[in-house]
Amino acid sequence: MDPGHGVFLDLASIDRGDLELTRLRSACASWDLHLATGAGRVAERIRTARVVVTNKVVLDEALIRNAASLRLVCVAATGTDNVDLDAAAALRIEVRNVPGYATPSVVQHVFALILGHFTRLADNRASVARGDWSRSPQFCLLEHPSEKVAGRSLGIIGLGELGGSVARVARCLGMEVLVARRPGGDSRPGRLPLMELLPQVDVLSLHCPLTPETRHLIGPAELARMKPDALLVNTARGGLIDEEALATALRAGWIGGAALDVLSQEPPPPDHLLLASDIPNLTLTPHVAWASRAARQRLLDAVAANIQDFFQAARDAS
Repeated sequence: MDPGHGVFLDLASIDRGDLELTRLRSACASWDLHLATGAGRVAERIRTARVVVTNKVVLDEALIRNAASLRLVCVAATGTDNVDLDAAAALRIEVRNVPGYATPSVVQHVFALILGHFTRLADNRASVARGDWSRSPQFCLLEHPSEKVAGRSLGIIGLGELGGSVARVARCLGMEVLVARRPGGDSRPGRLPLMELLPQVDVLSLHCPLTPETRHLIGPAELARMKPDALLVNTARGGLIDEEALATALRAGWIGGAALDVLSQEPPPPDHLLLASDIPNLTLTPHVAWASRAARQRLLDAVAANIQDFFQAARDAS
């Protein structure tokens, strides 16, 4: 099968001009590389494409059915929830994603959030900026002393590649690792029911997919079960947490803090409830845990490899 024409719908969500595109360009005979594509322009842009690459642009049944030349959809991400997989399968259109490309980057970010919390990094930086250290009567400033992570317990929900890698690093730092049995998951030995795990952990890190079973997995009842000094970390999907309940818990001091790289709506509107200035002990980063330059290059190269492998398999079968 001739590789034909490819369309990348939202390249700017991956490439800020710092990636090498040679392998991608060689994967199809020709390309339209769009930095972004609004919902109203998707149909016209994919109408003659044999390959469509999307990161977050939605491809629903109607769009897929009207793209008569389409044979391959490459999701430039791990999750495929933006593509109607049933419609693609019915039309014999293959969908390929890229698992595992950002594991080192995400794990690094998880521990940046954890260590930043326990070292009181933001508080200490603010003290220096205010001039508190300059006014100190001694060589150090002990307004915000750090706490060690060694000896603390880390709870993980979702022990896949990411969760497993986080667990390995945690053990290297001297942390005890406990694993929750997530809704919809299996009952493997050593995995604790979530409500049993929550009061035992000092840090809870989320690494599970967003499904109907896991939406608002962490809500009022779960937050109430956590230790009053526990830290909640989420680098997975914003919808895993009931954000209103989290805001209430932080304001009331029910838990020690939260560090989030994801929100339920992205980008968040200026009035998003977790952007309120009066929420204490909350660290937000703008969905960048995955986005080191090395990880983005691996992602782009893996998309190209998926395209090349697809057409090579088609040629071998013909």
